[in-house]
Amino acid sequence: MAGSGLSDALAVGEISPRTVWAAAQDIACDPEHAPAAEKFMSELLWRDFAWSLLIEAPWMESKTWNPRFVGFPWREVREDLTAWQRGQTGEPLVDAGMRELFVTGRMHNRARMAAASYLTKHLLIDWRAGLDWFADTLMDWDPASNATNWQWVAGSGPDASPFFRIFNPATQAEKFDPDGVYRRRWLYGWQGSKSDGARAFFDAAPRSWGLDPSRGYDLRPIIGLAEGRLRALAAFEQV
Repeated sequence: MAGSGLSDALAVGEISPRTVWAAAQDIACDPEHAPAAEKFMSELLWRDFAWSLLIEAPWMESKTWNPRFVGFPWREVREDLTAWQRGQTGEPLVDAGMRELFVTGRMHNRARMAAASYLTKHLLIDWRAGLDWFADTLMDWDPASNATNWQWVAGSGPDASPFFRIFNPATQAEKFDPDGVYRRRWLYGWQGSKSDGARAFFDAAPRSWGLDPSRGYDLRPIIGLAEGRLRALAAFEQV
């Protein structure tokens, strides 16, 4: 699970997307690296697409794009949202991503998608709650990408992922973190992990959260993945 590490610089204008695009094009000329370079370039295109949407529809940061979702039955369960924010859901990939976010202000893109899908689908919590948390915590926060990506995951945005497409965080972890390297880096006590990054989360978290690393990582999932999927599909049928 690697990334370019350029999102911060792009977000604050430290580097031009045209400069990054030109460099990626050069790399794409090498057949060995072309697939990765082309995938990276598609992410740059998605970033520009997001900005074109926000310029034309600045309200999309707070209002659903698809009118079908105006009356969607989101759950307002503060304890579930708090558990998600603090990396305490009991789903290792989601929790690893949320802890990385709180410690570093960054989160791997694959973990972002898993965490966002888990919040909006398995927990049925309004995408705007996730958008606000990311806006508060991401160092590479970008208003256009933030709004577009959250609505895409929730299924309410333009050209969005269908609502019935629900990321399974366990499957995503098996596919993209098969050896558990990413999860051990950020989950203290998971598979015996005592990494500096995992320990740093407890140093960064406010004392008011009452977290104790000596308890390890033995969290009961908020909801079973199969149960959460069925609940989400049932909610979508009401739209």
